Amino acid sequence: MTERPLLAPPPAGPSAPGSPAPGLSAPDPFPAERLPAASGQPRVRLNDHGSLTPPELGAWTPSRTVSVVIPAHRCQETLDLTLAALAGQSYPAHLTEVIVVDDGGGPALRLGEIRPENTRIIPSRPGGWGRAWACQTGADAAGGEVVHWLDADMVPFREHVEAQLRWHHLADYLVVLGSLRFVDLAAGLPAAQEVHDAVAGGWAEKLFAWQATEPHGWVEEFLANTGDLRDCPIDAYNVHCGATASVSARLLRAAGGMDVSLVLGEDTELGYRLSQQGAVFVPDSRARSWHLGLHTVGTREAEVKRHNWPLLAERVPELRWLRTHPSRRRLVPYVDVVVDAAGARYEDVRATVDGVLASTLPDVAVTLTGPWGTLTAERRSPLDDPLLDLRLARATYEHDGRVSFAEEAGGDSAPAMFRLLIPAGWVPGRDSLRRLTAEADTDCAGVLDIVLDGHDDLVTARLERTAAMTRARFLAAEGEDPDDVVHATFGTRWTSGEAWDILPAPAAEKPSTSRPNAETDRLRGEVARWKAEAARWKAASAEHRRQSAEWKAEAAKWRRSAVQWRRELAQLRRLRHRWRRRLTEHAPFLRAVGRTVRRSRTADEG
Repeated sequence: MTERPLLAPPPAGPSAPGSPAPGLSAPDPFPAERLPAASGQPRVRLNDHGSLTPPELGAWTPSRTVSVVIPAHRCQETLDLTLAALAGQSYPAHLTEVIVVDDGGGPALRLGEIRPENTRIIPSRPGGWGRAWACQTGADAAGGEVVHWLDADMVPFREHVEAQLRWHHLADYLVVLGSLRFVDLAAGLPAAQEVHDAVAGGWAEKLFAWQATEPHGWVEEFLANTGDLRDCPIDAYNVHCGATASVSARLLRAAGGMDVSLVLGEDTELGYRLSQQGAVFVPDSRARSWHLGLHTVGTREAEVKRHNWPLLAERVPELRWLRTHPSRRRLVPYVDVVVDAAGARYEDVRATVDGVLASTLPDVAVTLTGPWGTLTAERRSPLDDPLLDLRLARATYEHDGRVSFAEEAGGDSAPAMFRLLIPAGWVPGRDSLRRLTAEADTDCAGVLDIVLDGHDDLVTARLERTAAMTRARFLAAEGEDPDDVVHATFGTRWTSGEAWDILPAPAAEKPSTSRPNAETDRLRGEVARWKAEAARWKAASAEHRRQSAEWKAEAAKWRRSAVQWRRELAQLRRLRHRWRRRLTEHAPFLRAVGRTVRRSRTADEG
């Protein structure tokens, strides 16, 4: 059987990020892939990997080769333990290679005495540094059908590699994630022989006291809230952790490998690009491991976020909450709008492109397709040039960084999340793209077909989800329409352009210079809302003043009544005093009359 390199051979000239380094072409100890053709693989809907049933550990016969890539930086002590644990794995040794990439920055690393049979150490290629750089160096040198990332401070349990690789025998577009617990190193580290014996003997969980370790908290919470990612169709990539993850070499190549410009956050960024290649993310709790040391995010979370968020905001458009600026251009757009300029009138092309660029969705890009290579500088009649419309379109947008030119649209717009194909002469409204993408996300539709004109010839626009299209093209059988696969794995829908304010150019609203960007609209909306709120407060204030006047009048009336009552009370007190005085003056006479009356009654009774 012919041998197959993992990634493309080294290019001529200086190394480019993500490309193999000169002199690091990989020896290939493994035969070609044994996985069935893509058309025979299972078709997972969204990220519901529950439709796949992996074999029981120890009860199956593996056949796929795996390259365990370990980026290492000044970590000899923990590296020895990682290699010792890999030497005790249940996955067949003849199907496994281990590549340790020395990232420099200290004494040269060496291979410990206890290590897997097929283990080698290579230097990180010149020109860069960091985990992503080292990982890409290892991937370039690897020959396995599956690449398994493993950090140099991990102690994988006996079935760790086997648990992950059993999934890769089912489908070639899976990203498998292991589980880990963090170990506080205050109590010291075990010896390499002890680690090997524990892993090979199946009692690695006893190497450290369970109660003295910590889980990967936020990841476990994310998995619990999403049914182990089965109910997480769009952002499952968020838990992609390179400390223990595996991916097919084919999928890694399709995604473009590591972004070697990143020194932190590279796991999330790679996970996003893998998702845009149709990946399904599968966590396997049986792929257990110890992480020797506490989690960096757990101990310095605020600093890590401060470092990573600006970088991820440029590269991961799905993180909408990081893209709050209303008009900034981003490295990776959220939507790539493709407009075919071939054979179209310049005025129609301009109307469509201007409508897109005026969108309230700021992170959009436009790809103008057409035979741009035919626009030569030879002498011509300026006004009678048959390519005049094409020339005018290029002249209008060649200096706009949001617009690019291509001969053909290509199969997808990865790593952008969406692609909108719209014919020249049809203009989306200012909020059309935002509403369309939101609608596509309500049920994670793979394609929205938009009918623009159905009277004579059917005219349509088409919003494509990149992840759905890339997965469909991989899974489609020969001669099968990829849209049928999209319908089965993501779903497709038909809708009307009028419902989304996509109108022909003569009927569309022209972009206004008085409203240069979405921020102006937002501020004007805020002003209108505050004016309405102020009017409500003024009305409420007038009502309060009216009620206050009534209360003042009522209080004055009560004060007048109180004065009258005090006067009447004083008069009654004077009358009481007068009567008491008169009674006192007549008291002796009244007492004498009383005695006379009592004596008369006594005489009558006698």
